[in-house]
Order: sequence, then C-alpha cells, then structure tokens
Amino acid sequence: MTTSVTKAVIPVAGLGTRVLPASKAIPKEMMPVVDKPVIQYVIEEAIAAGITDIVLVTRSGKSSIEDHFDCHYELEAELERKGKEAILASVRDIMPAGVSITAVRQNKALGLGHAVLCAAPIIGDSDFAVLLPDMLINCHGQEKTDLQTMVESYQKSQHGQIMVEPVPMEHVDRYGVVDCSGATVLPGQAADIAQMVEKPPRDEAPSNLTINGRYILPARIMEILKDTKPGAGGEIQLTDAMVDFLKEGTLQAFHMQGKTYDCGNKAGYLQANVIYGLQNSETAESFKAFIKTLAL
Repeated sequence: MTTSVTKAVIPVAGLGTRVLPASKAIPKEMMPVVDKPVIQYVIEEAIAAGITDIVLVTRSGKSSIEDHFDCHYELEAELERKGKEAILASVRDIMPAGVSITAVRQNKALGLGHAVLCAAPIIGDSDFAVLLPDMLINCHGQEKTDLQTMVESYQKSQHGQIMVEPVPMEHVDRYGVVDCSGATVLPGQAADIAQMVEKPPRDEAPSNLTINGRYILPARIMEILKDTKPGAGGEIQLTDAMVDFLKEGTLQAFHMQGKTYDCGNKAGYLQANVIYGLQNSETAESFKAFIKTLAL
C-alpha cells in the first residue's frame, strides 16, 4: 500500500554558537530573513509538502519559537482596529487550519540523532521527515519545491529519501557525502544509496553529492537510534543510524534543484537575506537599486 508522510521533526534545541552574539538571547531560528524568522520559512516548506503534524524538539530559552506560531490576540485586534488588513493577514495566517505544532524537550545536547529520538513518542510507527531549521532551501522559480518533489519520490518508491546537493570536490571534506555506486543522479531524481561517508578526504570521496538537512526516514530509524552509540563528538549521530539501516533496507539520495543557504553561520545568513530580499516583492526594487550603488 502506498503511504505518504505527514509528520516532521524539526530540531531547534541548538545553541546557535556560529551566529553569536546574535543568538545569545534570541534563538537562531528566530533570526529574520527579510521579514520572517528562519523557522517560519522551514515550517512553510513542510506544510507545502503535505506535512500536517510538526514536532519541535526544543529546550529552555526557546519559547519564542512556539509563541511565534501561536495566536496574538492583542496584536491582531489592534491591526484590525487600524485597518491594516495586509499586515494582519501575514500575522493571522501563519498556521493554516489542520496543521499542528507540538513541542518536546531535549534536556541534554546529545546530538542530532538524540534530538530526533526525543520525538519518537509522537512519531510512533509512522515514516517521518526531518528538517534542519537553519538550512533554507530556495526554490524560487521552480514549479514545486524540492521537498514536495522528494515527498513524491518517496510516495513512488516507498523508500526513505535524503536530499543531496552537489558541491565542488575541494569542499567535500566539510560534509556528509553519499555513495550511489557511481550512478548519475540528475536534479529532481533519486538513486539508491550504497553508503554514506562523513567528511571524506577529497581523494577518497565517492561523489560530490552532500547531505543538506532534509530527510524522509522510515519509522525503523527510531528503533535503531535507541541502540545507536555515541559517535563523532561523543554525540548520537543520525548519520550513524542511517548507515546501520542500510544493512537491512534502502535509502535513496534525492538530488535537489534549488539552492541551500546555511543560516546557521554568518556568511550563509547574510547570503540568504540578499537572495530573499531580491525575491521579495516589497523589497526587491529598492534593494536592487541599493546594491547597484555599492562599489564592491
């Protein structure tokens, strides 16, 4: 029977050390790209792909993320009183009907695999998506987002999907790299993964396709994570669980078509603001004119 994926885990318990001091008091996920916090773009991406149940894996000091997606009656009433209908709609319509957000705590920073495992009681026996909240996938001009197409690939194959993006070979040692046994994986297509290698030396990398923070994983991963021992950095790594899963099942690499912006570091965050600012109807014209005045 063909199944879809309607549940997603978004781990937001990180400290945001790469964007300090901005993230000292403000969660890095709430830092704005143009006029919306990063986390809103990610949740909108999930909803557009058919996700209806979102699990935030959080910690103390991150309540502003949950507050952002809650109702703000006083603000809405004041905007309505002043007749600011467009702004009111942008605030009121953040969460569409039929979509729920649940928060669970990760009490100790024990790695991405541990964060995902914290959501196990809610995910249950369902296949599920994982979206890293500091990675923005820009699909401007595409008919569908990459996550939508990846969900379709999952529905067709019923195999877990890992979104990948090509990088220059000289940079492969910075990322997790997939080995598809030499198969050519075109943008918008998927191929079976033979193995995954974490930060391989350039001359040992099986490809230049790197994992970029979007996954659709079989429910079995949760069971494997329960027995996954601490790996790199003394943390429970999601990659280690996926490697173990490959011994018994199939995962596929889905080659994205868009562009990733890592808002978890300062350079990526600035790049995202430039690109999204140039694509925003309110800011594009004046921003483009400003950029032209810069003597870089």
